Formats: sequence, structure tokens, C-alpha cells
Amino acid sequence: MPRTCYGKAPVPLSPAVRAGDFVYVSGQVPMGEDGCLVDGGIEAQTRQVMANLEAALKLAGAGLEDVVKTTVWLDDARDFGRFNAVYGTFFSSEPPARTAVESRLMVDIKVEVEAVAYRPES
Repeated sequence: MPRTCYGKAPVPLSPAVRAGDFVYVSGQVPMGEDGCLVDGGIEAQTRQVMANLEAALKLAGAGLEDVVKTTVWLDDARDFGRFNAVYGTFFSSEPPARTAVESRLMVDIKVEVEAVAYRPES
């Protein structure tokens, strides 16, 4: 089965936006740098989403340690346990507040995560 690729076409959003001491990160999906969706199940897709989240935060001068809130959309609530096991490795101490819901997603993916971080401007 061929991989689903979207290329690097511009979309009308910013990966991350700083508003004072807060950083708002757009929903991150399991797309690699090549513009293709990651093959594999919820675990592989979650790892890619979190890597993308970390990269977006870095663009705004923040990191995962600065995240105070995430919102998670899962295509299938039955994936929650496996998603949570991977997600937890990225927030091993003082995890952020989180909302997680089951939802039909815009493309054929299993997970999307957005975040809000607090990082005082230097």
C-alpha cells in the first residue's frame, strides 16, 4: 500500500505562535519531514506527533518542559492506553493538563495533539 504524502505545500497556519509568555502550538499530526504520514499504529504515530510538537515549540523558543496544556484527538478511543503509554514518556515528570477525545480527524491518521506552553520572554 503506498504511503500518503502531502508534500510541503503551505497551509494557512503557523506551527507555533508566541503571545507574550505563552506559546500556542497548532495541532500536530504524524507527518514526517518528507511530507508523508508515518506508517504504523498508534505508537509510531504518537512518537511522530510528539517529535513534531517538540520541533514546533523549539521554533518559538520553548520546549516540552514548558507545556502546560494539551488537547488530544484520537481516531479510536480504544487506542487510548497505547497512546498514553507513549505520550507519558515525553512528560515523565509534572505532565501538563490534558483533554483527550475521540473524533473523526481531517486526514487518515490516528492522533493529533495541540499544546499551550508557558515560557517567559527573555
